[in-house]
Amino acid sequence: MTRRPVALRRWVAAAAPFVLALTVALSGGLPAAAAAATPRRASYNQIVNDLMCVVCHEPLAVAQSPEGFQERQYIRTLIAQGETRAQIEHDMVESYGPAVLALPPAHGFNLLVYIIPPVLLALGVATLMITLPKWRRRARLAAAQPTAAPRTLDPDDAQRLNEDLARGA
Repeated sequence: MTRRPVALRRWVAAAAPFVLALTVALSGGLPAAAAAATPRRASYNQIVNDLMCVVCHEPLAVAQSPEGFQERQYIRTLIAQGETRAQIEHDMVESYGPAVLALPPAHGFNLLVYIIPPVLLALGVATLMITLPKWRRRARLAAAQPTAAPRTLDPDDAQRLNEDLARGA
């Protein structure tokens, strides 16, 4: 039996959690169907942390501009009307434009913002998993090779070197 099947099994065992995490991240999470089935009452703190002030471009939770105060009051009115978080965010986008969202919507070109970081992370981990064993193997081979004995000079060359050094000093 060669070392390759063992190494392959180790690699697959090490990569399995990363593949599972990437799959869950790209699918939007496991409890997405359960969360979509029952709309919850909107939380003021969550909403103001997910929205931006369109004037000062700060999170709405800390914005001190008059526009920020108006946006927060509008959110309180929508919560009092019983709207869900998704409805409030939709109303805010209709009223103030897409600049009000702290995170870009996850569709179209903006989807790359959510896909590229996990893909790059997975590629980096895969690269390390492939190259590290090669580097370690190469280092072990270099350590196992005997070092060459220091070369001695030919007596004629040694004499010429001594003469040159004596002339230069």
